[in-house]
Amino acid sequence: MPLHFAAGDALQFDWSEERVVLGGVEQKVKVAHFRLCHSRKPFVIAYPGEAQEMVLDAFVQALSFYGGVPRRVIIDNPKTMVTYVSRSKERIFHPRFLALMNHYVMEPVACTPAAGWEKGQVENQVQFLRGRLFVPEPAFDDLEALNAWLRLRCEDLAERPHPEQQDRTITEVFEDERAELRPLGRAFDGYVEKTVRVRSTCLVQYASNRYSVPSRFAGHHVSLRAYAGRIVVVSGQDVIAEHRRHFTRNISYFEPWHYVPLLDRKPGALRNGAPFVGWELPEAMHRIREHYMAGKGGDREFVDLLLLAQDHGIEVVETACNLAVAQNTLRLPAIINLINQLVEPVITPLSDACAYPQLTLRPEADCKRYETLCSAEEVAV
Repeated sequence: MPLHFAAGDALQFDWSEERVVLGGVEQKVKVAHFRLCHSRKPFVIAYPGEAQEMVLDAFVQALSFYGGVPRRVIIDNPKTMVTYVSRSKERIFHPRFLALMNHYVMEPVACTPAAGWEKGQVENQVQFLRGRLFVPEPAFDDLEALNAWLRLRCEDLAERPHPEQQDRTITEVFEDERAELRPLGRAFDGYVEKTVRVRSTCLVQYASNRYSVPSRFAGHHVSLRAYAGRIVVVSGQDVIAEHRRHFTRNISYFEPWHYVPLLDRKPGALRNGAPFVGWELPEAMHRIREHYMAGKGGDREFVDLLLLAQDHGIEVVETACNLAVAQNTLRLPAIINLINQLVEPVITPLSDACAYPQLTLRPEADCKRYETLCSAEEVAV
């Protein structure tokens, strides 16, 4: 059945699976396909999978690419979007996907199962772009570089003639359609959240990997927010940890500063503790660490320096260490003195000397006044 879509009316969405080479390794990726139905402008973005947070992020990225919001989005019935289809074809949408739709005020339209023609444009786009973009397999350093290239290729492909308006390009028709899209507004915060308990090792788990949090939260329950590319851990209203998301299996990812307070009681863990293996400190601090660890009791001294970074900030301590290396004064008391100089408030003198208080009467010394007071005390006695 031939379909007609007005400008700004509808956006179609679908997934495809493609093979690419990332960092020299051939692997499968999931590609989110979008297509504005009136102008036919495409947008594609690749992810490691089709998880809920990937769906949310894909829509945020697509709407940002188009610079506006259409009235409807036409989709299939995946579990990340539609949780239930009744016998009467009524849909129950996933709460987070529905929150995304409500945020942008878009109407989700789920196709009839096995009726791909209802979103035939994006179905055809999957086949067309597979031959244009993924044959031969594209090779990039990482997923970010691949997606940057895909974004540019979408712009290039939009320079083709429009299938219905042959005298105009897809880009030209899109410029007309852009005026009919609703304003984008604030981007949707596309995360999936769950409550987790922090292990005694100061780690929380998501999917197959573990991520560290500050040691003071060990044993506490916190909120873990999974985004497409990062993991954020929240306690109350405060973000307590943030990590780049990894798609490996059974690996722990540490932020060494999360474990520094524990070194106050166990300074020896600085040598063999897993969070501190391969710790990339600033150059000056790394040099001071090697100097301390070469001597007896150096663990304790360097731990004291790290604890100062917890109190005053890494920037202050790094500056003090740079000064210490430049002055060849690597002893801890000297570095502490430099830190105190950096954090002490600076008293700015008054610019006008005349503004200082001035004496109006010249003081005169008169020792007889003391003798008078002594005489008065003797009389009283």
